Amino acid sequence: MSTPMTRAKPNVNNVPIEATDEERVRALIESISAYIDYYHGGSVQMVSYDGETLKVKLSGACLGCPLSPTTLHGWVEGTVRQFFPDLKNVEAV
Repeated sequence: MSTPMTRAKPNVNNVPIEATDEERVRALIESISAYIDYYHGGSVQMVSYDGETLKVKLSGACLGCPLSPTTLHGWVEGTVRQFFPDLKNVEAV
């Protein structure tokens, strides 16, 4: 019999209205990472964002996973583009 996951459920925090785009992207990536951790055991961290290119680091279960390109471009990039349509590239570093 398997045991239930012991990870905490994701918590989406409010971002102050005066936050910069970089702070907003970072908060969004932290929220996405919380879901990835909770449901898949992986994580994503923002490395940098210059207004057009977002660089992230995948870790945990995402490292070496054959579906990590789907996570990167489908989940992370797709979600971020909904809020930041000027985003041109998402790169894993």
